[in-house]
Amino acid sequence: MYLHRVMFISMVCAICVTTVCAQRKPSEAIRPFVVRSAQSLDDLQKTLEPDNKISELIDSAGMQLRVAVQHEKNKTGAAAELHDASDDVYYVLDGSATLVLGGKLDSPKETDPGEWRSPQIIDGKTFEIKKGDLVVVPRGTPHQRSTANKDFTMILIKIYSEPLKKRA
Repeated sequence: MYLHRVMFISMVCAICVTTVCAQRKPSEAIRPFVVRSAQSLDDLQKTLEPDNKISELIDSAGMQLRVAVQHEKNKTGAAAELHDASDDVYYVLDGSATLVLGGKLDSPKETDPGEWRSPQIIDGKTFEIKKGDLVVVPRGTPHQRSTANKDFTMILIKIYSEPLKKRA
């Protein structure tokens, strides 16, 4: 009797696994892929200079990802910030900037849900970032960038915990 039950349970499990596996299909892309050549990025970078500008590389609506090229020149007084629900990745295309990471925000104010700003960071570490550098700023990490007397261009990749809402 015990052996029959074990065989029956094994058979039922095999049927269930086969049925579930047969019904499951791979996901499909939610939008077209993006390939940007080095030349197209160089051309885009030139359109952002000499002003402080940002250009989105892809429309991020419905995705958990934002990719932009950002140019800053002699930008001072930028607030320190911290994101509760997004990670930042910087890849420096050209120039340099001073970056303060870690520590604590001084007198933080929530400007949008999960978005915190502060005049400065207390006990952070200061880095000079330059062309070719890659920086990963995990969510919850205070960060502040300055380009005083500098010219700076980077690719900014933001990774969100939830998909971005589609614009109306």
